[in-house]
Amino acid sequence: MRTSAFAAVAVLASSLLAACGSGSDSGAGTGGGTGGVENAKVAFLMPDLASTRYELQDKPLFEARMKQLCPTCEVIYQNADSDASKQQQQANSALAQGVKAIVIDPVDSAAAATIVKSAQAQQVPIIAYDRPIPATPADYYISFDNEKIGSLIAQSLVDHLKAEQAEGGILQVNGSPTDAAAGLIKKGIHSAVDSSGFKLLAEYDTPDWQPEKAQTWVSGQITQFKDQIVGVVAANDGTGGGSIAAFKAAGVDVPPVTGNDAEVAAAQRIISGDQYNTISKPIKIVAEASANVAWEFMQGRKPAGKTQLYDTPSELFVPTVVTKENVKEVLFDSGIMKAADVCSGEYAKGCDELGIK
Repeated sequence: MRTSAFAAVAVLASSLLAACGSGSDSGAGTGGGTGGVENAKVAFLMPDLASTRYELQDKPLFEARMKQLCPTCEVIYQNADSDASKQQQQANSALAQGVKAIVIDPVDSAAAATIVKSAQAQQVPIIAYDRPIPATPADYYISFDNEKIGSLIAQSLVDHLKAEQAEGGILQVNGSPTDAAAGLIKKGIHSAVDSSGFKLLAEYDTPDWQPEKAQTWVSGQITQFKDQIVGVVAANDGTGGGSIAAFKAAGVDVPPVTGNDAEVAAAQRIISGDQYNTISKPIKIVAEASANVAWEFMQGRKPAGKTQLYDTPSELFVPTVVTKENVKEVLFDSGIMKAADVCSGEYAKGCDELGIK
């Protein structure tokens, strides 16, 4: 079933690329039939540096796809480093530079409504990326299905705990309270945990997704609940890593801990047995899809979404749960990761045991 879900992602990605690319590539960089967008600018505004994905994956993948679509267009990239005010300034600067579209992963989903209004007042389309903007509809929203992510990681953990006949309770480490996507993940987690039969010992909304804050909170829960904790549902790999660090610092066995984003460090923890699962949501899919949609808007076309979320035309891709059982197939055989980037030092033995080369 997991393999089928992964294949479905690839099919969905191909469909969007075909839909958005048709009629676009032929005029890329020439200005012919493109509404005069030769040398146009597009802003790509990312939210934080706490997650390594934005600098290492989202940015270069978006830029590469835009280069294919419009060789003479310029991508204005900015990272707000978890500062909503800074992101507002970056958006204002992009508008002042005459961008034809803004792709934004908001630091604060509520505060980003002001950015949407400012851009739309200047007839500049806004594409919400990864995180929705509920208060004021953007022109488009592209993401993996965040509520599904929450339910998948939590249900995977619950099924594992039941198979192991574990007895005790679960900690829930959510994402940032200012991130609407974190709210959707949280909702998905509850849908699995609340009906699982395992007691929810405590939960925490992690400010700015900071791993250190998740670690501090989990440390306190270890002191309070001790061996009652049989599992931790963490909303992403950063908070999962922070949770694992808390158990190690306390000198106690690490229970199964979830994650999300399939970062290299998370893959290493899964291979070594420290982390139970993560979510593979190939960033190439959403980065390229957002570039396609931005290019459509830049040419004066308004792409239709496959669904609606918060009154916004949306495209929501299906993610895949990754555990030790399928990490080789999903992350390495697929080409998402290379063994050379993951299997060094202390992780070499685990990779060998799993056949990852």
